[in-house]
Amino acid sequence: RLSDLGTVTFTPAQSTIKIEGEDGFDLDEAVERISRVFGIAGFSRALKLDKDFDLVLEHTGSYLEQQLLEAKTFKVAAKRSDKKFPFDSPKICLELGGKLLEQFPHLEVDVHNPELTVMVEVRDRDIFVHANQLKGAGGMPVGTAGKAALMVSGGIDSPVAGWMMAKRGVELIA
Repeated sequence: RLSDLGTVTFTPAQSTIKIEGEDGFDLDEAVERISRVFGIAGFSRALKLDKDFDLVLEHTGSYLEQQLLEAKTFKVAAKRSDKKFPFDSPKICLELGGKLLEQFPHLEVDVHNPELTVMVEVRDRDIFVHANQLKGAGGMPVGTAGKAALMVSGGIDSPVAGWMMAKRGVELIA
């Protein structure tokens, strides 16, 4: 789905796939296309940083500025797959949350039902910062449940049936 947007690198890691494009890659178009791929339940545009917590404190506010300005409540959540990182998850949440409250004084912390969740993921080589996950098409990846022929008539039933089969992983031949 992304091949005509330029050179794209896919890196699988645990339950995620990191997608990176070269300079000039149209991220907005990529987000639109990814949202319609069966098998993707959710995804996020993320800021990729070197593994230096000072960079997280320095860049998160500007990267998520629009979302932080629109929100009234927020929380910070952290995941560390690299347990050697010098800050544990509660410390990351506390420090970054404090910094964001300084930068955006209209915000309030709500750990139970926030409008915006700022996520910090400390991975093997990098740190990723993103906010509220976008919804994907869900279902199963196309082709995982075999192939089927779809007879398309003039009504709405045929396309709906095809969509439902594709969402369950069936590769369709119309």
